[in-house]
Amino acid sequence: MAFTLDTTLGEILDNPQAKAILEQYAPGASTHPMVAMAKGMSLKMILSFPQAAQLGLTKEKAEEILAEINKKL
Repeated sequence: MAFTLDTTLGEILDNPQAKAILEQYAPGASTHPMVAMAKGMSLKMILSFPQAAQLGLTKEKAEEILAEINKKL
């Protein structure tokens, strides 16, 4: 299964390898206080919130993370 911008954060966090790669690019993402609320949201939905940009998560960055995840899995 390839991960895309339509993949939920929860699906990424449920996969240990994908979670580790996410943590490499965005340290603390899996333990952020808001992560429980965002688990059911797609990455595309998360990117639509201004807080994503404030934390440095852009569409380009998300695509880079997804490419790395898909390459390793």
